[in-house]
Amino acid sequence: MYVIYLVAPTLLIAVVLAAAWLDRWSVPIILVAMGAGIVFGSDVLNLWYFNDINLANQVANIALVFILFQGGFSTKREIFKTVALPSGGLATWGVVLTAVMTFSVLWGILHWPLEKSLLLAVIISSTDAAATFSILRRQSLSLKLRSMLEVESAANDPMAVLLTVIAVDSFAFSVQARWYVILLTFCWKFFTAPVFGWLSGRLMLWLFNRLRLQDRGYYYVLSFGFILLIYGTAELIHASGMLAVFIAGYIVGNHAFVHKQGVTNFTSALSIMSNIGMFALMGLLVFPHEWSALWVDGIVLFLVLTFVSRPAAVWLGTIGMEIPWKHQLFMMWAGLRGSVPIVLATYPATAGLGVGQDIFNLVFFAVLLSIALQGSTLGVLAKRLGLSVPSRPIPPYNLELFTMAPSDLDLFVVDLPDPRGAAGPTISQLQLPPGSVICLITRDQEVIVPKGSTRLQGWDEVTVLAKAKEEDLVRSALLKPFEEIKKNLQKGAV
Repeated sequence: MYVIYLVAPTLLIAVVLAAAWLDRWSVPIILVAMGAGIVFGSDVLNLWYFNDINLANQVANIALVFILFQGGFSTKREIFKTVALPSGGLATWGVVLTAVMTFSVLWGILHWPLEKSLLLAVIISSTDAAATFSILRRQSLSLKLRSMLEVESAANDPMAVLLTVIAVDSFAFSVQARWYVILLTFCWKFFTAPVFGWLSGRLMLWLFNRLRLQDRGYYYVLSFGFILLIYGTAELIHASGMLAVFIAGYIVGNHAFVHKQGVTNFTSALSIMSNIGMFALMGLLVFPHEWSALWVDGIVLFLVLTFVSRPAAVWLGTIGMEIPWKHQLFMMWAGLRGSVPIVLATYPATAGLGVGQDIFNLVFFAVLLSIALQGSTLGVLAKRLGLSVPSRPIPPYNLELFTMAPSDLDLFVVDLPDPRGAAGPTISQLQLPPGSVICLITRDQEVIVPKGSTRLQGWDEVTVLAKAKEEDLVRSALLKPFEEIKKNLQKGAV
């Protein structure tokens, strides 16, 4: 029992403290959590002996539900529209292409066993948003490139989950299943889940806007319950619960509802806690001494995935889209593996497949290499290709709009563009929509009190209260003067 009250909290605190110290080198917290789990586990300090893969699978599934909901919740419609074809494609057929290429090399060329090759190919076919953006948070990429990576990473997990579930079920329960049965199962899971997720998201929005609860904590409980209920009900009807949760999150995140900011903070916190807890648990589940017989295969899997499958998927998946070659090269290297493949790697063992433990160890090893090697060089590659510049610091201040009733007002945060410190218009000179008001200006570590005579500067973060439908007008009023300033500076330089 001391494990629950002493070792577990000590492990979590150690992860956060280590992550804070390693933040200067942009080391992702999931890598820290994995490492802490391994150190606390039986092969190193032996503070917590954990080998229950069934329990780990159940806990990881719950964690993955919250991670995927937040992935959908944070995928904004306006961003998705700008990169819908390339990022949406890579999140669907790109995952399939990655799995096909990996399987073809492992089984067709290297002659690995069929079961092992297919399971590894589908399990490790998706990229990881948390790993990618925790490493790139100090890099400022172009909007299109950043959006493509963000949307792909957030949206490609459901496809990998679908492929894995079908592959595991085929080997575990009906290896001789006819091809059309597998195809129908896939179609049912893939097409039913989005519809159910959409309906669930709309129901969630309706209920949130109908209630008038005084305590904001009730909205957090409702969110928690809805997320689990959507997943459980979808699985009950044999649809993809993971895909349904992602779609529901996307629907809810792109509509206004009562106390949205609070729910946003809550679901984000749930996702972070799920990521840390899940990776720490997976680290505990790993026995590094078992890698002595698998490390060569793990390196081969990483090399095939990184230098064959991912490049092929990006190249084939973006043909005819006029994406610059530098962007394509960066996207190929930015295909980091993370939480979802490790969770999916527990499925074969949970289903009783003989290769289950080997699959888990191989995937874990490959993910570790991906985060450590690719993650440590992404920033360097972005700079070498001329795709990034040092990004602006994250302001330590923000505002939250707490609404107890449906309202057409919302808070918008607008980051004023380069050049940094450039003198812009005063607030009184702005052509903001009637009724809009600037509530907060953050400049580096300083809060500027908004007045009519206050002059805006490049890189200011401006928070505006306005009608939700007038967001585009607000952004245009703030950004247009700086576009003119930038044009004038460029003319002067010429």
